[in-house]
Formats: sequence, C-alpha cells, structure tokens
Amino acid sequence: MKNYFIDTHAHIDMLGNTEEAIKSAAENNVTKIILPAAYPKDIDKIYNIAQKYENVFALLGVHPTEAKDWDNSIIHKIKEFAQSPKIVGIGEIGLDYYWDKSFNELQKEIFIKQIKLANELNLPLCIHDREAHKDTFDILKEYNKNSKVVMHCFSGSPEFANECIKQGWYLALGGVVTFKNAVKMKEVAQQIPLEYLLLETDSPYLTPAPFRGKENQPAYVKYVAEKIAEIKEISVNEVAKITTQNAEKVYNI
Repeated sequence: MKNYFIDTHAHIDMLGNTEEAIKSAAENNVTKIILPAAYPKDIDKIYNIAQKYENVFALLGVHPTEAKDWDNSIIHKIKEFAQSPKIVGIGEIGLDYYWDKSFNELQKEIFIKQIKLANELNLPLCIHDREAHKDTFDILKEYNKNSKVVMHCFSGSPEFANECIKQGWYLALGGVVTFKNAVKMKEVAQQIPLEYLLLETDSPYLTPAPFRGKENQPAYVKYVAEKIAEIKEISVNEVAKITTQNAEKVYNI
C-alpha cells in the first residue's frame, strides 16, 4: 500500500527549480503542497503559483520579521485573493524574537491584525513562533475567535506542546525531528497524539537527514513521517494516513 503525504509548509517559490520540485513531490507520493507567503511583495507571486499548479495551495500573510513592510492595503488584497479555493489559510504569521527585538510591539500589532483577518474570512492560521512562545500563546488565546491554528515548525518544549493541544491547536513537525541532537522535538513527537500532528518540510530550509546540507524539498517529507513512525513505534502508513487527514481537515482541502 502506498503512503500519501501532504507537505503543509514548503516555500517552493524559493527553490532552485519550483516546477521540478513539484514534479518530484508527486513522484514521492506527496499529493498536496501548501505554500506560505512571507514577504508582502511576494503575495501576488504566491497566489499565482497556487493557481498554476493543481496540487499546490497557498497561505497568504506577512511573516513577523517583515512587519516593518506592512501596509493596510495588504488586507484588501488578501480578502480579494481569498475568494479563490486555492487560498486555504493566513500565514505564515506570528512573532519572531530571534533576530531583532527592536520592533516586538510592531510584530504583535501586525500579528493581531492578521488573526482578525483570518477570523473574518473563517480561514485557519499558520503560526511562526520563534523564541516568543508566551506572547504567541497569549495573543492567540485572547484574539483568535474561530480559526483553526497550526503551530508551524514547532520548536517548544513537550510541556508547551501539551498546552497548545489543550487549545485544540495542531503542531507541524519537519526535518528537525530527524536531527541527532533534537532531543526536545523527539519528545514532542513521542508525546503528542498523532491526531494533533501535521507534516511539513519548510523547504528550502531544515533539510532532514540523510540530506542535511542540501536544499530541502517537499519530496523529503516522507523522511519526517518515517522518523515520527520510528519514535512512536507505529507504521509509516498510520503516520501518513492520520497526518493527511489532519491536514485535509485543518485546511479544508
């Protein structure tokens, strides 16, 4: 029996050859790819890629590190584009205190605006949370009214993971879970029920073993599934089946 996967987060627009990566994904049983926006200037491009390829869906939003480039006209553009069934969520949005803490307040403001937009459009949220767990959690709890939540590239502790799933949020795990020294992520993969997990690659970043050092791509999502199966001591088929069902449910695809 073939295992079918959904890569719920892949920046295929940043790959050396987008078309080749989509083709290779399909050959490796990746039936759908979800492409997130990050930069305001790229929203049109992301929308157009999703329209062009049948198995590619898109998330529209502004990454927290790009909050300084926010313009309220982006809201109108996303509302217009979201009329397409190929736009399946708002993302990736959130908080990132890793690179530059000088505009944390602005990040929060833009994050809240995009949560409200997702609620208005009844679309799920794809959350980028880097070294900002408490603020991310508190803002989502306060402002998110009706949108499903995916914690993309989850990087918190098993305790934080449990707090997230108590809220009904989903955790997306990627290549990090295959890294030898990623003890925390392996604990998260072991402890969190499969019903709350999604697979992703975050291509072109965070390439899983055995391809570390090379450009990541959606075809490699199966290595994430294999590692989760190994950690949970279950079959890859079960990981593929349940995470695919989760992705279809969250993103309504």
